[in-house]
This record gives sequence, C-alpha cells and structure tokens, in this order.
Amino acid sequence: MKLLIIIIFILLVAAAAVVIGDGGIPERVLTLERVFPANKTVEVEVLRARDRVRHARILQRFSGGIVDFNVAGTADPYYGGLYFTKVKLGSPPKEFNVQIDTGSDILWVTCNSCSDCPQSSGFGIDLNFFDIGSSTTASTVSCSDSMCSSIVQTSDALCSEGNQCSYKFQYGDGSGTSGHYVTDLFYFDTIVGPSMVANSSAYITFGCSTYQTGSLTKPDKAIDGIFGFGQQRLSVVSQLSSHGITLKVFSHCLKGDGTGGGKLVLGEIMDPTMVYSPLVPSQPHYNLDLQSIAVNGQMLPIDPTVFATSDNRGTIVDSGTTLTYLVAEAFEPFVNAITAAVSQLATPVLSKDTQCYLVTSSINEIFPDVSLNFAGGAAMILKPENYLVHGDPVDGGTPWCIGFQKVQNGVSILGDLVLKDKIFVYDLSKKRIGWTDYDCSNDVNVSITSSKDESRYAGELSESGSSRTISVIQALLLHIVAATLGSSLW
Repeated sequence: MKLLIIIIFILLVAAAAVVIGDGGIPERVLTLERVFPANKTVEVEVLRARDRVRHARILQRFSGGIVDFNVAGTADPYYGGLYFTKVKLGSPPKEFNVQIDTGSDILWVTCNSCSDCPQSSGFGIDLNFFDIGSSTTASTVSCSDSMCSSIVQTSDALCSEGNQCSYKFQYGDGSGTSGHYVTDLFYFDTIVGPSMVANSSAYITFGCSTYQTGSLTKPDKAIDGIFGFGQQRLSVVSQLSSHGITLKVFSHCLKGDGTGGGKLVLGEIMDPTMVYSPLVPSQPHYNLDLQSIAVNGQMLPIDPTVFATSDNRGTIVDSGTTLTYLVAEAFEPFVNAITAAVSQLATPVLSKDTQCYLVTSSINEIFPDVSLNFAGGAAMILKPENYLVHGDPVDGGTPWCIGFQKVQNGVSILGDLVLKDKIFVYDLSKKRIGWTDYDCSNDVNVSITSSKDESRYAGELSESGSSRTISVIQALLLHIVAATLGSSLW
C-alpha cells in the first residue's frame, strides 16, 4: 500500500511539473520547496487546516460538481412542519442542523454568545453553537471588508460600533435574528465520478446569531440555524458558484409521507416530465407568475391581476413556509370550489374558523385535483394531500381541513404543503423554476453541466471529456493520498 501511495504521489508531482512549451516540447519548470522547516514539528491540526484550503482550491478546477445534502424533517405541521439538513463549519468541523429555506439568502447558525437562545429542541436533536474562538480558520468580517461595504446599505448588512459587519433579519412569521458575519470553512461532499465522492471544503461567509425573537426562541421547534437558498450574493449557492465550485442551480425533492426527508443537491435534477416557468425578473425572492387556478378541470372566476407581481403582490416559492397562503380574492373561490366538488361525499364542518370535511374513505377518492397555472404554460398539479391537512378532532371524527391560508397583504406563498412530493429545480442561470411530481424516496438523475446530455444518479456520475476526467482523477488521487497519510499520522 505504501509503495502504491508513493508511486501515485510521484506521478502527480511529475504531471504537475510538465509544461508544454511553444514548440510542443515538454518543459520541466516547477521547483519544489519545503513549506515547513524540516527541523520543526508541526501540529496535525495545522496540517489539516492547510490541506482543507488546498482541497478547496483543487475543487475549484471542476467546472461544476454535485454537492449533496441529507434531508430530514417533514411538511406535517403536527411534527414540526419544516425540513432541515446538516452543515459542517469551522476547524475542527462542527455539525449544525439548519432549516432549508428558499425564502431567505443567508446561512446562519447560533453563536455561543447568544444568552437567550434555546438550549434544547423538540425535534430530538442536540443543539450546537458556533464558537469563533474554537475554530482555527474563522475570522470576523469587518465593516471595511468589500463584502460588507458592497451591501451595507441593505438590510443584509450594517456596521456595529465594534467595526463588525452585522445583520438583522425579520421573517414573515414575525420571528427574527441578529448577529454578525463570520468567514470560515464550509464542508461538503462533491460527487466527481462513478460512485466517487470528494470530501471538500471552501471558505464562505455566514451569520453568527447572537439574538433571536419569535418562533426561533421556542424549544419545541428549535434548530441550530437557517440555510438560506435565495438568489442574492451572500447565499451559499451564489458564493460556491462564484468560486467555480458549483453551477448556479440547485434542486430539492421533499418527501411528504411517513417520516419525511428527501433530497437536496447543488445541481440540476433531471426528469423528462419536468415543466418550467420563468422567474419574475428583478425580485428578491423566487417569484413566479401565477395566472389562474383550476379545480377539477374548471377554471375559477379569479381576476388574474390579483396575482400580478408588484411591491406588495405576487407569488413566492418558499420552502421555509409550512402551509400555503393565497390572496383573499383567490382563497374564497378556491374553498367554495372544493366544497362544491365534494358536497355529495363529505360532510363540511368548521374547526377554528377553518373549512374542514369529515370523510369515510380515502381523500384521493373524494377530493379533486387542483391546477396552479403559471406563465410559460407550466401547470402545477396538486393532489388532495397538497392542499389538505389533518384537523383537530370534532364531533363525528377527525376531519381533513383546507391547508391553504387566506392572506390580505396580496402576497401568495407556496410552502412545503404544495412543494412536497415534487422535484423542484431553481435554475438561476436560466432564471426559471421547474417541477414535476416524484416519489422522493427514489433515486434521481442529476446534471452538473449546462447541457442535458450529461446526467447521473445522485451518488453516481458518468462524465465525458478527457480534460475533465483527468482533473477529476488527479483530485481523487490527491484525496486518497491525503486520507491515507492522515490516517497513518494517527
């Protein structure tokens, strides 16, 4: 094994040292020098930190890779009503459970200096706190930093008295958080070949929360932070894309039944039944142009202008929202149409001012399909479980209730209730969102290129093109050498 490692290392060094000259003749121009003095010992953690930085640079050569995240959680409001994933930050790496949120931009985790933040979670997970002093690679972002100065006029950044680049966010449910920005290593698995995964890292800027309000302070739904997947500069998607590590596209498939879970990848999930609708331009959120709603094939009498995007109107796709919210002008016709469609097979009841129905058979046999129709001819078909939720028990049994909520502010929000059991692709390069019905417990095909002729299962990869294959092999060999040498140090 040691001989094999030595041979691989020699081949890699030789390959790096060869440069083709003007005449097509190989020239050896690389000289190697010792970084650390031979007569001094170096802590293993120092070497690891240096290797992490190098691995991030190596990964930047891959013109786009698949970054894969595990997904936990569920859309069921009685079991928390949110989906979350794990991220690793700092040196040594520390793991954090963060909510998947396409309605915000910033990744933030709770700081150890947050005195009033929850100490336990109803999700049965241990809460972790980020300690900048315990990470050998962490640094705070100052007000003079180009990142901070470029966005300091927005709500995403402001300057504190201590010259720290800070933030303060308010979410749609009234909760909020404030803190300061930190730059540190972010760890992720990148699929770079058939059944091959590279463990890599890159420096990113994220928030360290020192104060929280509203639902964020409640232990029953407490989590380590929020993973914003918005389209602005500070989102992790934008940061990794700007480093050349991934393409500017991500996808999720949120499993609705059972224990939930699903898939989340920085890459494009491919499916032949996918339909796309263009993003409304110049909007801070993922706004789509909803044009009409049909129930059981019948178009509802709704004025299309109530969906038009403006400063206080529009339709937003938001995985951080559990239910779905419809403007009042559309909500009433929707509920009336559902009630009329099931009038012979279900008993309408009111529970806490919500329209509910007592049924004696499967909701899929009784309730109609609903079609949300978007610009570009893209229809989102909703099964009964995409607009109904279990209600509280009433006389006669436990009803199914309309899961859509009425809003007066003019902004409709498509939450996890309608997003579940579908592939969703957020293609920021082509400025569109795609979706299709899917069993999210199944494997998915993911493309890491802008063309659709290169795709593979998440966890598998089949690339064409010799130059990319060579760079992938070199990177994998480096990881093999590093992992083997690292284990031998112990």
